Amino acid sequence: MKAVVQNRYGPPASVLAVKDLARPEPGPGQVLVRVRATSVNTPDWIAVTGVPYVLRLQSGLKAPADAVRGTDVAGIVAVIGEGVEDLRVGDEVFGSLWTSSLTTPGAFAEYAVAPAAQLAVKPAGIDFATAAAAVMSGITALCAVRDTAPVREGDRVLVNGASGGVGTFAVQLTVHYGAEVTGVCGPTGADLVRGLGARVVDYTAADFTAAPERYDLILDNVLNHRPSRTARALAPGGVLIPNSVGNSGGLTAGLGRMAGAKLLGLTGRADVRFSPCTVDRANLTAIGELLDTGAIKAVIDRAYTLDETPEAVAHMLGHHAKGNVVITIP
Repeated sequence: MKAVVQNRYGPPASVLAVKDLARPEPGPGQVLVRVRATSVNTPDWIAVTGVPYVLRLQSGLKAPADAVRGTDVAGIVAVIGEGVEDLRVGDEVFGSLWTSSLTTPGAFAEYAVAPAAQLAVKPAGIDFATAAAAVMSGITALCAVRDTAPVREGDRVLVNGASGGVGTFAVQLTVHYGAEVTGVCGPTGADLVRGLGARVVDYTAADFTAAPERYDLILDNVLNHRPSRTARALAPGGVLIPNSVGNSGGLTAGLGRMAGAKLLGLTGRADVRFSPCTVDRANLTAIGELLDTGAIKAVIDRAYTLDETPEAVAHMLGHHAKGNVVITIP
């Protein structure tokens, strides 16, 4: 099978190459998926570049332990592993390959192995690219605004980084739940975010942390301000959800600000909550139903081929993608 392989850290064009690999086989509780689409997410460009450097202590000091990137997947079940009884060969599915220690090729490949519990049958009304785009980005947003800090009708919500993958889903979900949404983005994303139902703050022209408006929830996908400064924009009883490692690179990148947000919460100066991205069948089914009914949509900046994966990762690395970046495989 064809797969995009990485053997060292560095710029995507230099370290990613399409190669032939043996097709993996599913183990107990797993299925083999013929990949039709996958998406590029922040963890992917972090693993390609090896930045922030401190994360190499987990992924591998000189090269990533797992050579194939990508966790989001949409495709067709090709082989069923032992003990899997709720999926069948030929089912169209979407979900995540992620485990605490990936030992099989990832989703940037023609075939990939996934835990059956992290897959759901894809609704017939959405295509593979839409399904793949909705896994990490969509479920991150869903867990944040439905579970971690449940949004209610009339709430005032601010989404920082509103034109990105998580941001475009978060804006739509908060509108769906009846909130008044403000989206912070650059001028090139303003029309997109406004079209999703949000009031727009252009970060190149205004600083939301210095404005008089206060919010019941701030979902910060950028961390371009110190958490203590961002928390100034919270209304009494408001919640801050930090969701970024930042774009600054170096040894720790935005991990320092994530730690600062944690300290802010521990000291009681603000209600800071960290939201997991729980990719399970229940959440996949929920996001799939929202897409299938048209309540929300997946915003796709551009679709690339498998051979164009280095360009896709580089586009994400540039931090200017509007919505999600997907890779499609015929």
